[in-house]
Amino acid sequence: MRHGAWAMLQSAAPSFAHPDMISPDTAAAFFGIAVLLALAPGPDNVFVLLQSAMWGRRAGLTVVIGLCTGLVVHTAAVALGLAAALAAMPAALSALKLAGAAYLLWLAWQALRAPAGSLQGNAPRLGLAALYRRGVIMSTTNPKLLLFFLAFLPQFVQPGRGPAWLQVAQLGVLFMLAALLIFSTIAFFSGQAGALLRRSPRAWRLLNQAAGVVFALLALRLLLD
Repeated sequence: MRHGAWAMLQSAAPSFAHPDMISPDTAAAFFGIAVLLALAPGPDNVFVLLQSAMWGRRAGLTVVIGLCTGLVVHTAAVALGLAAALAAMPAALSALKLAGAAYLLWLAWQALRAPAGSLQGNAPRLGLAALYRRGVIMSTTNPKLLLFFLAFLPQFVQPGRGPAWLQVAQLGVLFMLAALLIFSTIAFFSGQAGALLRRSPRAWRLLNQAAGVVFALLALRLLLD
């Protein structure tokens, strides 16, 4: 009788291995890989570093939220099958690539023609909404990121653990959390370092010129890859 009651309690106890959830081992492995990918030098973390150095820590964190919003869009595209359809349309991918490169070139032009000054003086300030849009556009117009998600996320989908689209959504959330962790750290420290540069009109001008060159190089890299 005592053994029967214990068996009933065990069967009634909640299970952490929910059939519609990726396994803890898979989640931990995926999160670790996502952190390493976020740490690797790339256009997104360089973008966060520059925007934080130019506009401050709060601005950098706003850009990070915009980039993570873009990751939500890419995850949804993979989960719903839109990414696979887009990957089969080279013209659409080329159009997306051109749009992303054009936006980066526009940012380069804006940085290179920024007036002299400092954030303590007469230099213009960017609003948080504009910075958020920069992050969203930077992420969503990058076809390489979309194709990476299309190739990377399904590798961690496990048969018998629920619908594939739901697992892809969970993996996308984990990737976004990893990016949020790493990019926010970059924004914090580069914002702190940039505070010293933003006090000097000459340093502010050099910072804008450096950002303009980097944005132009990122546009060129996007077009040539």
